[in-house]
Amino acid sequence: MMKKELTELEIAESIPDLWQPLTQEQKEILAKDFTIQKYKKNENIYCEGETPTYLMCLLSGKVKIYKDGVGGRSQIIRVIKSHEYFAYRAYFAEENYVTAAAAFEPCTICLIPMPTIVKLIQENPELSMFFIRQLSKDLGISDERTVSLTQKHIRGRLAESLLFLKDTYGVEEDQCTLSIYLSREDLANLSNMTTSNAIRTLSNFAAEKLIIIDGRKIKLIEEEKLKRISKIG
Repeated sequence: MMKKELTELEIAESIPDLWQPLTQEQKEILAKDFTIQKYKKNENIYCEGETPTYLMCLLSGKVKIYKDGVGGRSQIIRVIKSHEYFAYRAYFAEENYVTAAAAFEPCTICLIPMPTIVKLIQENPELSMFFIRQLSKDLGISDERTVSLTQKHIRGRLAESLLFLKDTYGVEEDQCTLSIYLSREDLANLSNMTTSNAIRTLSNFAAEKLIIIDGRKIKLIEEEKLKRISKIG
């Protein structure tokens, strides 16, 4: 782990939502325990079954939260975008991680020891509400994903995943190409289907001129039609 000396301004810019409610004394406590870690593409950030010790915030890059299922096939539970907090739920629940996290691409992540976070929460009601809101939002997203992945057909699930990736990571300057280049396996794992089904359905979408595929680049051409497919399921 890399200990990096940052100014309070740099920390405030890295974690503004967490920093803003703190008193000056609390900011000094947090700054003392603030560390930065860099991860390579596909490197594990934490593993299922490990004991949680840090609150993590993604400063740059992209991260997947996943769970290994039957037959070695993974299910991507959710994806993390820049300046999003993760890896802390299990600590609050007093349990080990039930998922794993890995880097989609090179990442920079800040880590704050959970005992420090708990101390600050006990002293600062506004910070407590921040985490209640974060956990509530995550639960709502999880509920919606559960329904989508269990009730929609393959076309609906894949269309929803493409739209989900656009909402999460945005698009490039052409306003069409997704700003994340997933392998077919990762796209399948995000959509709860086999890799072969993901490849076949992507090819069908391309043949219907809903998308354009260029290697791992996917350009959304008919977004409204994809939304209809997603809703129909």
